[in-house]
Amino acid sequence: MPRVRRLHADDWQLLKNVRLEMLTDTPMAYVESLDAARRQTDAQWQERAVAMSGDGSMTLVADAGHDGSRFCGLMRVVLKHPQDPQKPVQAMLLSVYVAPEHRGLGLADQLLDEACAAAAGQLGAGLMELGVHEDNTRALAFYRRHGFETTGASRPYPQDTSKLELVMERSLP
Repeated sequence: MPRVRRLHADDWQLLKNVRLEMLTDTPMAYVESLDAARRQTDAQWQERAVAMSGDGSMTLVADAGHDGSRFCGLMRVVLKHPQDPQKPVQAMLLSVYVAPEHRGLGLADQLLDEACAAAAGQLGAGLMELGVHEDNTRALAFYRRHGFETTGASRPYPQDTSKLELVMERSLP
C-alpha cells in the first residue's frame, strides 16, 4: 500500500505530474483544464505547492514508490469560513484522485479516512463538505459508504452547466 503523507512545498514537480495525470484521466472531474495546467510555469507550480501545503488547508498525497518519485493519489482539504458562527467549522474536500492501477485496493478509503481525521484534528473542522457530479454514481456510492449524505443543495457543474454538482457532507468526530 502506498504511503500517505502531507504535501510539502518542495513536492511541486510531483504535484505537477499527478495533476497533469488527473486532468488527463478524468478531465470532467476538475474545474481546471489540461491545457491551462500545461501552460503553467515551474514558478507557478512551486507557488501552487506552497499554497496547497499552507495554513487553512492541507493536501494528502499517496507516494507510489519507495523512492517517492510518483504520487498515485491526492486529496485536498480546505477550510470554509462558515457564514453562521453557530455552525461548526467546515472543511471542503477537493481534488480527489487515485491512479487507475490503485483503484479498488483501499487507497481511496485510506486517503479519505486520513483527510477526515486531519480536517477534524488539525484544522478543527466539525463538518466535511464536497461536491460530486450528479452522474458519478461510483463516487456517490463511495462517499455514502463513508457517511456522507446529499444535503439537497446543488449547483451547476462548472464544466457543463446543463448538469449538476450535488453537495454532500458528513459530521467529523
